Amino acid sequence: MNLDGIHHITAITGDAPRNVDFYTRVLGLRMTAKTVNQDDPSVYHLFYGDENAQPGADLTFFEYPGAVPGRAGAGMVHRIVWRVASPEAIDFWATRLGDDGVATERDGGSLRFADPEGLAHELVVDASGDEPLIADHPEIPAALALQGFEGVRAYSFRPDDSALLLERLMGAQRRDDEATFELRGERRGGWIAWDPAPAARGRQSAGTVHHIAWATTDADMQSWIDRVTSAGIPNSGYVDRHYFHSLYFREPGGVLYELATREPGFTVDGPVEELGTKLILPPFLEPRRAEIAARLTPLPDPRADRVRGAAAPGSAPAPARARLGLG
Repeated sequence: MNLDGIHHITAITGDAPRNVDFYTRVLGLRMTAKTVNQDDPSVYHLFYGDENAQPGADLTFFEYPGAVPGRAGAGMVHRIVWRVASPEAIDFWATRLGDDGVATERDGGSLRFADPEGLAHELVVDASGDEPLIADHPEIPAALALQGFEGVRAYSFRPDDSALLLERLMGAQRRDDEATFELRGERRGGWIAWDPAPAARGRQSAGTVHHIAWATTDADMQSWIDRVTSAGIPNSGYVDRHYFHSLYFREPGGVLYELATREPGFTVDGPVEELGTKLILPPFLEPRRAEIAARLTPLPDPRADRVRGAAAPGSAPAPARARLGLG
């Protein structure tokens, strides 16, 4: 019973239009779901990923409008690491991000940058052999596109205990650098690496990661619940998120983990062609659709704008441009 690497990563934004613009236009991800935080339906839960919304490339955001910038500290993920296919892809992204005014930093063969709210990212050349998870984008050739998650870097209050849980409970394999732990199943793998925590206390808000989800299946979920519970770790028990099924617990170093199933996926609400085009709600929230929609920030459909030619190639959709002071 192994975990298939990273299922999704969830972060926080204070500005949904700008967030949509950056992750769909600049980074070339597909908006795969526009829904709400099921525990707080007054706010968006936005999903970005590959063309088919597969686990392993889903970066998601809760929007809390106007949220002040946060700061990563102990007990938090502080950087998201993505795969690309080649050194040529690294060069492409250095140019593309720079042309959009995004500061970048080379570190050996990798490229580091941050989103408009300070969420840190890194691109590395993939050596895993896993299936590339790519979204279609008119300005980004498939050979140069982001290919899904490689791993995350995090800070821990108790790094030794964080490592112990990963190895003994979750079946992670320690890499040669002693601070990186890989979780690999039959489909794919991903890792978490622990860095020394800064002295400043973290503040979870815009531009920070809320939690990381590791991929499992419905067939294995009850066994994971039993294993985590038997280890004496407080946990959520089984949670039905409609699009996947989850177990939440906080590891000893403070990072919130979720185990999330591949099944049933976002196509439970419609065909893959419609992903991200409209607000979707789980059945228990559907009776409140009008009330919920009235409280959410209006968002464009990025692909509709692309098809209609509503924005010139390479420009931000109009709502995002207004929020960024671009007219």
